[in-house]
Amino acid sequence: MSWTITVAGDPQPVPADEGETILEALLRHGVGFAYSCQSGNCGTCRCEHVSGEIFELEYSEHALPPGERARGIILACRSQVWSDVEIRRLSPEEFVMHPSRVMQCRVQELEFVTHDVLRLRMQIEEGGPYTFSAGQFAKLQFPFAADIPRDYSMANCPDEEGLEFHIRCIAGGVSGQIPSLLSIGDRVRVCGPFGTSYLREQRDGAILAVAGGTGLAPIRSIVAAALNKRLARPIHLYFGVRAERDVYGEAELREWERRHPNLKVHIVLSDQTALNGSRRYGLVTDAVRSDLPGLGVVQAYLAGPPAMVDAATEMLAAAGVPARDIHADAFYSAPDSAGGAKA
Repeated sequence: MSWTITVAGDPQPVPADEGETILEALLRHGVGFAYSCQSGNCGTCRCEHVSGEIFELEYSEHALPPGERARGIILACRSQVWSDVEIRRLSPEEFVMHPSRVMQCRVQELEFVTHDVLRLRMQIEEGGPYTFSAGQFAKLQFPFAADIPRDYSMANCPDEEGLEFHIRCIAGGVSGQIPSLLSIGDRVRVCGPFGTSYLREQRDGAILAVAGGTGLAPIRSIVAAALNKRLARPIHLYFGVRAERDVYGEAELREWERRHPNLKVHIVLSDQTALNGSRRYGLVTDAVRSDLPGLGVVQAYLAGPPAMVDAATEMLAAAGVPARDIHADAFYSAPDSAGGAKA
């Protein structure tokens, strides 16, 4: 049986045999399409799956990370056609790649910014230079638990010196041992960068940045980078925590808001027992849902606990925000999760 493949923006659909991969059909009919290995290992042929039935052959997660697949990205070389299919080429910003680095870093600062959130600042001593896109994360291996790497997002801008991470110290896990076992001057192994939820500078519409807890780290990096680059787009930052004692970094955020008229900061508390009228209360996703109709077209960046990210993703999708405009990397808070604890 024969089907068709439509590439969004191209004038004519391309015939495809049932079971043929998208890439095979496109190349057979002379359609220009980026590709390299043709075996699911390089990621060059990534594209967005718009509609139609496909069957995906095995591929490497290095070529297509789970976060990208969740947003509807596929590999043309590993996607067989089983109905009429439409795809969309990705923009150049979806192909951002930085050299992978393994670095030795020296601890410069350890400071509790709330009762359970630690700010860790380090200087790169070996293995640099380190380049990354705002919003990405790295794997940290602490000297007292070198065999248990943990994922944490960079909170600093790519053009800032050193590295900054926000770590929620959870009793019973690696992060809970940091206050007592990590000291100024200790060396930490840092590998990265990783992640696909990074700032897309060339997109249209407002930047919607939603953070839950230490998800503020990558959101801080994204918003700071956008402000430093003087992006003229409106920026709406929502920071959701449980109670007043969990709020941190507000002085900096308010200063940014004062200096940049295009930035609006919303701090939302889910615990309403101390209601005093100076904060928004409820779930941060409810606050976003309430404001969303007035924000126009948005490019969303989400970081925080899985339940918050999932709820925000579903809410934005239901409101008509395309999957390609919703960005989030997996965030694990359990101390011994298979994927590591990420902030």
